[in-house]
Amino acid sequence: MFLSHLSLTQYRSYQQADVSLVPGPNVLVGSNGVGKTNIVEAVGYLATQVSHRVSTDSPLVHFGASQAIIRGRIHRGDRAMSLELEINPGKSNRAAVNRGAPQRAREGLGLLRSVLFAPEDLALINGDPSIRRRFLDDLVVQLRPALGDARSDYDRVLKQRNALLKNAKHSGRWTEEHGHTLGVWDEHLARAGARVLNGRLHVLKMLAHPLTESYTALAESVKTAGFSYESTVPLAGGQHQEIPDEQALHEALLAELESRHRQERDRGVTLAGPHRDDLALTLGPAPVKGFASHGETWSMALALKLASYRILVADDPDPHARPVLILDDVFAELDAGRRSRLAELASDAEQLLVTAAVAADIPDELAGPRISVTLEDDGSVVHQTESTGPAAAETEDSP
Repeated sequence: MFLSHLSLTQYRSYQQADVSLVPGPNVLVGSNGVGKTNIVEAVGYLATQVSHRVSTDSPLVHFGASQAIIRGRIHRGDRAMSLELEINPGKSNRAAVNRGAPQRAREGLGLLRSVLFAPEDLALINGDPSIRRRFLDDLVVQLRPALGDARSDYDRVLKQRNALLKNAKHSGRWTEEHGHTLGVWDEHLARAGARVLNGRLHVLKMLAHPLTESYTALAESVKTAGFSYESTVPLAGGQHQEIPDEQALHEALLAELESRHRQERDRGVTLAGPHRDDLALTLGPAPVKGFASHGETWSMALALKLASYRILVADDPDPHARPVLILDDVFAELDAGRRSRLAELASDAEQLLVTAAVAADIPDELAGPRISVTLEDDGSVVHQTESTGPAAAETEDSP
């Protein structure tokens, strides 16, 4: 699939922007801070309804505006559709398909697929477990949009359960009513958590082989990339074993919650569930975090995203269903060998969006239209060009 047109209204640094895109490579060139990443972030948001840079929607809206709008023209083979997302901080976001009536934003999930890699994704390796959990949950939603509400349902119940535990702790007394209410929240949390866990475990089973292959191809290393899922819930399965069904996971999580009631009452917080799990990444026998070199860290983060791309490709054999692949400010950080290998690995994407501060950072293999981005007094501005290749782009950007 590919986008032929992207329109932004009051999004980030853009009051209004219209960008024409083509299948194959599209390269956005401009100095740091002019708004290149805002464009590819908008493409990713149109697909996943989450930003890779911020956890809330407010920063996505242009300063002084109350709403941002992203519109895209999506092509899949000989079919085309339009998708519009209204971003309304503090309110419900809305989606409209083919200029139809706005509906809840979740109805727009699955119409566009994308995989985005940016320098921020190094946090997948060195950051908090919450970042790796979000990576898994976002991939689950791309594969199965119907599970888009699973994590939000879980988070809602978790918030209520934690409030009960916290209030009881502060009151200094635990009543029979507290115990009854906790049992109700146990059931709801276990039911919602089982859906989250089941989705993650299925994704992890699909991720194992593509991750190993992608890392080996990128780094040309003898070290094998792998992972283990560290759960607070005793699991009979994992990425190399049979995955428990939702009912089995529900029962396991419920039992674990009940076994920790005393600890939770003392601490005032929920101690078991998918919100406390982690994805432990390894190179050979050693953990990546704290032991990998800078180059290995970059390669592992890239390999995770390339493996995600491979999973989405395998999920739908239609060659026109391949996700839009986005590489944001990546090539400047890679040596010549990794640049060339990454370009080769990305070459089968139906559409590839690449950003760079300097056109010369882009490998020759990624010849395609150059889109120049500049920053002016009233916001970022996009300039479409027809040039291809680094040399042509350098000439056009010259004074």
